[in-house]
Amino acid sequence: MKRRTVVMGLTAAAAAAPTAALATASMARAAAPPSLVFDPHAYTELTATIKDTEGTAHEVVYRFTEVASYVAKPVDPAYQSLNVSVPVTIDGKAVDAGRAPILLANQIGGYMPSSVAGATGINASGMGGGTSRQGLALAAGYVVVEPGARGRTLVDSSGTYYGTAPAVIVDLKAAVRYLRFNKGRVPGDVDRIVSGGVSAGGALSALLGASGDSPLYRPYLEELGAAPASDAIFATGTWCPITDLEHADMAYEWCWGSNPLSGGSLVDRTTSRELATTYADYLASLHLKAKGFGSLTARNLDAYLLKTYMEPSATKYLASLSAEDRTAYLAANPFITWSHGRATFTWDDFLTHVGPRKKNAPAFDDFAMTSPETNLFGTGTTRARHFTLYSLRHENGGSARLDPDLPAKLDLMNPMHHLSGQGNGHRSRHWWIRLGTKDTDTSHTVAGNLSARLTALGDDVDTAYYWDAGHGADQDPADFIRWIAAVADRRK
Repeated sequence: MKRRTVVMGLTAAAAAAPTAALATASMARAAAPPSLVFDPHAYTELTATIKDTEGTAHEVVYRFTEVASYVAKPVDPAYQSLNVSVPVTIDGKAVDAGRAPILLANQIGGYMPSSVAGATGINASGMGGGTSRQGLALAAGYVVVEPGARGRTLVDSSGTYYGTAPAVIVDLKAAVRYLRFNKGRVPGDVDRIVSGGVSAGGALSALLGASGDSPLYRPYLEELGAAPASDAIFATGTWCPITDLEHADMAYEWCWGSNPLSGGSLVDRTTSRELATTYADYLASLHLKAKGFGSLTARNLDAYLLKTYMEPSATKYLASLSAEDRTAYLAANPFITWSHGRATFTWDDFLTHVGPRKKNAPAFDDFAMTSPETNLFGTGTTRARHFTLYSLRHENGGSARLDPDLPAKLDLMNPMHHLSGQGNGHRSRHWWIRLGTKDTDTSHTVAGNLSARLTALGDDVDTAYYWDAGHGADQDPADFIRWIAAVADRRK
């Protein structure tokens, strides 16, 4: 073994029951090739200095293993690989991580390709120079797995796009299957895998949690030579998920249609109005309900979001301020009424407070097909495609039809598809959902609807919005690490 020390000078600013494997352990081991067998002795021992969210530095000695590929027939092993980090000692005290929770932390953004190949240690640096969730998890004694995955921009020498939908979620599922197949060889409890991701990575984390063991992905997994095991996960962490893409344009206009762009102009009023109006039909089709509101419709969804998330978020923020700072904030934001330790305001005033929207209309399936999402649904040598009838017919006429493969691919990329009716029985049952109130990268209804659906299904759901925070915010990373421990202990 080679030992080296890596000092990561980090700051504190950032950062169901288990499902049985699809085959018995003996059958799975016999069916899979040797390349899918994890070698517990093939590691490098490293030392990292990791600061927790209080600013306290911890010396963590850990074993770092690079897995060349988590599938037997990789399309591109530079992306279809993963790294495993296992704590050995923390501040000189021995750690037994043999049954520790496993944090599966993807680093996917914008549905772009994500590679961990060539990494020389855990990615402990988070956004803004803070400590990543991976670093915090490792310092808490958890096993950390960082998977790579194909993404929408990958093109081979013939001009064929090989990372478009559903490649990225298939890869993440294959990574889970690899871990579960190697139960007893990979350190940690493979029945307590917790996924985490931000933005598109948050959407994929939610999709991974919602779609566990769905047969819809089986042909894709078999084509890659994925391990014969379950791809269900125990718990899901998702931050500002960019998901429910085929309805995202409607949701965006329902939420942000009245907000100007950064230059002060409004988006095309006809487009915005038509999309927002159509959203009512989609919302009704979900049959969502929430305590105190009954059925959620386009008429009461704003009240649901306001009372369930926005006002509690503002209340928590204001309560955390000193009396002097709170008085100053309220003076600068007179739309908020502060009474008996509680903030109240109207939905319209909240929208005005948020200010400019980030995206034009349509926000995701844009008419010129320049958005990341149109590239996500490209195919073959075609870089991008319209994936909604609204945008397709706007450009190609009222008789245009989506390409035949698109409806199935949209289902493969949308967690809500797997939560309809009684919900997928092999889904994650523990959910951590977070985003900022000033995040206009997508509609606030996306996380709100997801949370309402999961709650109605009886899952353990912890959803919160960060007041005045934007896209990618994570203001309670230590709470997430403690939450993993709490839900994992409940399972035991």
